Amino acid sequence: MRNLTRYLPLIPFIVALAGCATPNGSAADFPAVGRVTAFDPSFHAVVAADAKVEKIAEGFTWSEGPAWVAAGNYLLFTDVPENTLYRWSERDGLSVFLKPSGYDGPDTGVLREAGANGLFAETGGTVLLADSGSRLVARLDPRTKKKTTLAANFKGKRFNSPNDVVRRSDGAVFFTDPPYGLKGLDDSPAKELSFNGVYRIDADGTVHLLDDGLSFPNGIALSPDERTLYVSNSDPKRPVWMAYSLDAQGEVLEKRVFADASDLLGEGVPGLPDGMAVSSDGKLFATGPGGVLVFDADGKRLGRIETGAAISNCAFGDDGHTLYMSSHTFVARVRVKTTGFGFNR
Repeated sequence: MRNLTRYLPLIPFIVALAGCATPNGSAADFPAVGRVTAFDPSFHAVVAADAKVEKIAEGFTWSEGPAWVAAGNYLLFTDVPENTLYRWSERDGLSVFLKPSGYDGPDTGVLREAGANGLFAETGGTVLLADSGSRLVARLDPRTKKKTTLAANFKGKRFNSPNDVVRRSDGAVFFTDPPYGLKGLDDSPAKELSFNGVYRIDADGTVHLLDDGLSFPNGIALSPDERTLYVSNSDPKRPVWMAYSLDAQGEVLEKRVFADASDLLGEGVPGLPDGMAVSSDGKLFATGPGGVLVFDADGKRLGRIETGAAISNCAFGDDGHTLYMSSHTFVARVRVKTTGFGFNR
């Protein structure tokens, strides 16, 4: 047996390196980051005061769009600028699941971000994909990694760069279409639509424009009763979350500002209204300035989950009591007391 005494001084350093999964590995213990902050005492009925925010993977340019695939007990998320879709699980750690995740053709010089962005895990095991680089919405079969396009244009004009997506139980798909994937954003010569829209795709494939008045529509989510659609506007000039009342067909009956983050921008904290997740009791977990803001169903701000970096999106996973958060160069998680919508209580 070799003499390992000379390596003993390196053990603390090796253990420190093993504390977080990177693109080259995984570990059972993860370092704590950030904190939770209560704005209202009721927040601690949702997230414990001593809840540990853990960094589970790192080394990304801009992580996005987490979605929990219950059939395999793993998390999928994207790195949009790097055109990569990752898979992570407690057992297997981190691996590249699909590359390219979005646009796979020759460089045309018009794309700012070629990769896929937001994801939504469907109950049947497939995953909806807002393919920013390919400028379409698709369905991905994780088993074959085959994509099927659901919609690529509105009235003959290509979408800008679909950003986030959600599905209703009747099969209707809702998504946002800001210009973030295009160089020059709204000034891009490749932008065919004069607005940045919020859309619905019906089961028969027809596309309906729901709102063309938001400057940068971004994250999207549905309330547990599926009659309210939430959309974030990632604009520092108007950092708000909108709420749209829907009828049975998915048409908008009325819209209103659900919440406003203008006052938080003055704190100098990172982030803007972005991706969202909804709990079974109607709480909205909305990424925004400083982290994930938790609202009740009336738009009251209860508290904030922080990682110390801008959080782009979030999704419930595991047993429904874990919130996964894509946070700039890393992915984090935190255990919560409430249950994610769609999970068994």
